[in-house]
Amino acid sequence: MAQYFSVHPTHPQPRLIARAARIVQEGGVIAYPTDSCYAFGCRTGDKEALARLRRLRGFDESHHLTLMCRDLSEIATYARVDNVRFRLLKALTPGSYTFILEGTRELPRRILHARRKTIGLRVPDHPVAQALLAALNEPLLSATATLKGAEVPTDDAQDIRERLERELDLVLDAGSCGIEPTTVIDLTGAEAVVVRAGKGDLSALGKPT
Repeated sequence: MAQYFSVHPTHPQPRLIARAARIVQEGGVIAYPTDSCYAFGCRTGDKEALARLRRLRGFDESHHLTLMCRDLSEIATYARVDNVRFRLLKALTPGSYTFILEGTRELPRRILHARRKTIGLRVPDHPVAQALLAALNEPLLSATATLKGAEVPTDDAQDIRERLERELDLVLDAGSCGIEPTTVIDLTGAEAVVVRAGKGDLSALGKPT
């Protein structure tokens, strides 16, 4: 049965955030708010939690998961970033962008794309997500909280709890955070390629919004 914490959207209660972090550290899978929409998350190195996360979304190893990071320096720890990519990342983080990059040896192979050895990375601009990442002191492996049969992510934490109360360990409710997913940018090639236009503004890439 999923626990349910109602947290303040801009000043989350430290006690509840600490409890949420402990649930993740003990192998839990949670739903939590981001600056684009709700997400499911688990600890990066937990094999069983990873399997549960993939089952929640119906993902196999050919689908990119996202590593939610606190800041740009953390992205650089887990992905190969040269100077050109670093400048672009600096301009767009934190924000509603997911970047596809080649993973480093710091990451377990099982969380990387099976063929490309890549992963999605992003830095959320949401106080609750940032507080949770600070309490964890490590990235949070994540996927957009789209419920089975739905075409768009859910914006209702209560609905997530009711639908997935036996599949999640915790729902962090911080109210509405929207249903528009991140803009996904592939940075593995010579030029940045927009894989999905989402909430993140494309004008920073010199592309129309």
